[in-house]
Amino acid sequence: MDRTDRKILAELQKDGRLSVTELAERVGLSLSPCHRRVRALEEAGVLLGYRAQLDPAALGLNFSAMVFVTLREGDRPAVEAFETALLDIAQIITAQRLFGEPDYLLQVVAQDLPAFQRLYDERLSTLPNVQRLTSTLVMKQVVQDRPLPL
Repeated sequence: MDRTDRKILAELQKDGRLSVTELAERVGLSLSPCHRRVRALEEAGVLLGYRAQLDPAALGLNFSAMVFVTLREGDRPAVEAFETALLDIAQIITAQRLFGEPDYLLQVVAQDLPAFQRLYDERLSTLPNVQRLTSTLVMKQVVQDRPLPL
């Protein structure tokens, strides 16, 4: 990956809806080489996809919490069962496995505190192999979806 590829990636992180023509102008390439580079970045797995950024509040998701999860057991079947169960809970928008304690960090969105409490009581607390859940409420987003440094 060279400097031009990094320019392409930086521009696409800013605006994934750019046409190849507009992208080529911004990075100083003609259309065909720019298109080839974008395809090569996609095929190499550097560009994973394109998506719209949505405003959670505009969709009625006014509540966000970070949930720390400690598992009872850390063997492969227990971890796989827990991680598979996470996939069925749409309100979990990010799930990260951590080294040390706790084992996982989940970012959860909900309509409001009562909706989060229901989700916590009915779904999160019943996830397989959970020993302990600890929640921290998000006061405000300071940095969110920042582009990767190139």
